[in-house]
Formats: sequence, C-alpha cells, structure tokens
Amino acid sequence: MNKIYINVDGVDVEATGQTLQEILDYQAQCKSEADAKEAEAATKAAQRQALLTRLGITEDEARLLLG
Repeated sequence: MNKIYINVDGVDVEATGQTLQEILDYQAQCKSEADAKEAEAATKAAQRQALLTRLGITEDEARLLLG
C-alpha cells in the first residue's frame, strides 16, 4: 500500500485515516468552488458579449464609452 505524506511546516507527516479523509474532502471542496467560480466567469463573459452584440459595439468601444 502506498503511503501519503503531507508537508506541515517543513516536516513530512504521514496522512492516514481521518487526516487523509479531511485532506481529500478539502481538496474536493476547493475543486468544487473553483469550478463554480469558473462557470460564473464564463456566464458573465457570455452575458457581456451578448450585450455588446445587441448594442452593435466592440469591447474596446464600450470601454471608451464607460472610461
């Protein structure tokens, strides 16, 4: 069986049992949060592009208008 070690303040500590499960749960939570942020950013970009298309202007032109 492979052993998994984590580095805590410069010391390698074997991760087993509950500790390993907590690490895996935290990793899954971080990935889920990152995926949600990425999806939100993609949605906002699509909405922004749809608005620019509706207005018939480019992003640079919008910046000039708002800047």
